[in-house]
Amino acid sequence: MKLKTLFRTSLVLLMSFAFVLTADVALAQKAKKKEEDPATEIGAQTGKILQKASELINANQMAQARAALADLKLDKLSPHERAIVEQMNVQMDVSEEKFPSARQHMQAAIDSGGLNDKEIADGRYFIAQTFVQEEKWAEGAKGIEEWLKTAAKPNGNVYYLLAVCYYQLEKLDQAIPNAKKAVDMMEKMQEGWLQLYGSLLINKERYKDALPVIERLVNAFPQKKQYWMQLSSIYGQTEDLKNALVSMQLANDLNLLTEGAEYQRMADLMMAQDMPYNAATVVSKAIDDKKINPDTKTWQFLGNAYVAAREYKKALPFLERAAQGAENGNEFVRLGQVNMQLNQWDAAVSALEKALNKGGLRDAGEVQLDIGISLFSAKKLPEAKSWLEKIPANSNQAKTAKGFLQVINANLKTR
Repeated sequence: MKLKTLFRTSLVLLMSFAFVLTADVALAQKAKKKEEDPATEIGAQTGKILQKASELINANQMAQARAALADLKLDKLSPHERAIVEQMNVQMDVSEEKFPSARQHMQAAIDSGGLNDKEIADGRYFIAQTFVQEEKWAEGAKGIEEWLKTAAKPNGNVYYLLAVCYYQLEKLDQAIPNAKKAVDMMEKMQEGWLQLYGSLLINKERYKDALPVIERLVNAFPQKKQYWMQLSSIYGQTEDLKNALVSMQLANDLNLLTEGAEYQRMADLMMAQDMPYNAATVVSKAIDDKKINPDTKTWQFLGNAYVAAREYKKALPFLERAAQGAENGNEFVRLGQVNMQLNQWDAAVSALEKALNKGGLRDAGEVQLDIGISLFSAKKLPEAKSWLEKIPANSNQAKTAKGFLQVINANLKTR
């Protein structure tokens, strides 16, 4: 898991304070100055054992190192020596991911009396980190909060870690201020910190606050599609559709769009910005490039886009496909009405009759009226009369139908 990898790295780095034996212990002891604190001195025999264990740990021979330390009698050691032994055990436990045992040894090092104030504080923070490593978020948050009460100069990483804990506990209101502190203290780019803070704000629908955070991520990592998508989405949520579209277009210019839904979103935003022809072009190209697997909704979108662009002839084949795949006859109504715009009366009648046969119409009376008008326009007056007479007298179309029938009857009489 990504979080585990991140926290494991932090824990290993933290051990730089816990393991103090970085040179030959025996030689170091001989070189000690008299004025040094005698409480930090290490006995010669103890030093040899610690040195041997240190070398074994560095060689990744943990079992042998533990065996070497077993030769020591802990109750006979000074507090400082006891603290070093416990820290060695911590280091071995961390390398083997034995975090409960590592916590016990770190607490024993703290309780030994052999650590200074800074080492004690670092030890307590380490214990909190191991809870986070095991995804024990509540214990981790509690430990970090307790440590912060006495911490002299906590850095941004501490607040980031605390924000992660609260995020995992679904306590977003507590996670957000800690994530903000982490970002405010950021000395160099920390993608994860910004990513977490931005996501928390988005989850709480604080889109205006999230906008500058996501903009920083876009500027720092322009090749990462996810931040462009977030940016476009935030602009959309704040009803800034122009910039929502620009974000998608810039991502497309960087060749970042790969999914059909992404091209469709860009086309939808173009439609919202009164750019229907561009929208149709985007979707058509995405189909050609096999980015979009077209379905009934796709054909419907293309048909409507071309209609909005007043490209009626280009709309017809897409409206036909949409009508054939639709569950009801309403798409055939749309097809018929576009044919009426083109004065293609026979095609209009054919589509409108298919609409009635398929059923599920929003207004069957309107369809009957359109058939009557199309037949009238095609100078097929008897057929037009037949359809117009089917319209109920109490319908919304009755008045219009009556007017056409009067004209038709007058023309039929003069024949």
